[in-house]
Amino acid sequence: MDSERVPIRVAIVDDDQLVRMALRLVIDGESDLSVVAEAAEGDAAIAVVQEHRPDVVLMDVRMPGKDGLSATRELLELPAPPRVLVLTTFDSDELVLNALRSGALGFVLKDTPPARIIDAVRTVAAGNPALSPAATARVIAAATGAHSATQQSPSGESARNQLSTLTERELDTARSIADGLGNAEIAERLNISVATVKAHTGNLFSKLEVENRVQIALLVRDAER
Repeated sequence: MDSERVPIRVAIVDDDQLVRMALRLVIDGESDLSVVAEAAEGDAAIAVVQEHRPDVVLMDVRMPGKDGLSATRELLELPAPPRVLVLTTFDSDELVLNALRSGALGFVLKDTPPARIIDAVRTVAAGNPALSPAATARVIAAATGAHSATQQSPSGESARNQLSTLTERELDTARSIADGLGNAEIAERLNISVATVKAHTGNLFSKLEVENRVQIALLVRDAER
């Protein structure tokens, strides 16, 4: 029964005490979620994760001391690491991108409605990316806008090699993801079913060894530079 389910254990990492309090109130109000730890900066985050073993870490990006990016990288190197959901105000796009490259499963805006934050926590806890198509497009735009059109990415050749393992339809799906399209929009563009899009996306995760749609999109962008 649902009442017998073990709650998803959550740690909140943010240097703003009010943000932590608000998130705790929202999360602890759900029967299937429980805040087990808080931290105000990266080193403390690593310590509380090692002590409390949360399933999901809500990670702020900009903090004094060790920032969220560095902390995310260290957390993801731990045995049985937690899922990391990045908190952002979109004034730190490059850090968010790097966190996603490192394996964080998604991000939420700090002004996201509480119900959507809860959904994102549950989604990430299940091992799935919490990234809306619109947010994906915005982050990708931030990444590509930071580079000159003529600048060659050092990872371009590696990205092209990875994409060479895909079928034509899988590559079309990857390019559509890079354009920020959702599953229904990809299905319409490629004239295939949503179920087929999901199957292609699953193949992309496996073949490219990535964990979220942003990582797929970044590989496509790197390959095209």
